[in-house]
Amino acid sequence: MTALEQLIEALRRLPGVGQKSAQRMAYHLLQHDRAGADTLARALQDAARNIGHCERCHTFSEAPVCPICQDRHRDARLLCVVESPADQAAMERTASYHGYYFVLQGRISPLDGVSTREIGVDQLLARAVDGQVEEVILATSFTAEGEATAHVLAEALRARGLRSTRLARGVPVGSELEYVDLGTIAHALVDRRAT
Repeated sequence: MTALEQLIEALRRLPGVGQKSAQRMAYHLLQHDRAGADTLARALQDAARNIGHCERCHTFSEAPVCPICQDRHRDARLLCVVESPADQAAMERTASYHGYYFVLQGRISPLDGVSTREIGVDQLLARAVDGQVEEVILATSFTAEGEATAHVLAEALRARGLRSTRLARGVPVGSELEYVDLGTIAHALVDRRAT
């Protein structure tokens, strides 16, 4: 395989990138942005070498314990469970959550051979029963696998006497009802609250 073919194959590993997109990226970097290609290569090597997982919450971190877990100003009574570091970053961007996190690094998917063991449920349960956590917020996705993961976690937490809640779902802010899918409207009706 030539160096160009290796680059294209490497770019195809990215989610949503097919053969043509990988070719376009490779040709662009080599033809128009050699400095960008060097920067990208160094950044990838540095990230692969220096970024691991936080010992406490399992998010990406260059230190043994990430900055969020080190922040003593956060509310230790709240523990938000998310599927990925990207989900954690989205929660942080809202600036409305000030507790701690546990990042599963996936979700239960029997068809893909992913069980509770692979996503660290035992570590989550040990963290949740530390004596400080009062509420575990299950912020998994609303896919079939995310729902199954939330259900399994809720049952395991309930068995240990811990309170768990699930993110609400419903009509997106700023949307018009006639354009919202029927499943979202149905869940919004079921999960409605008093005003």
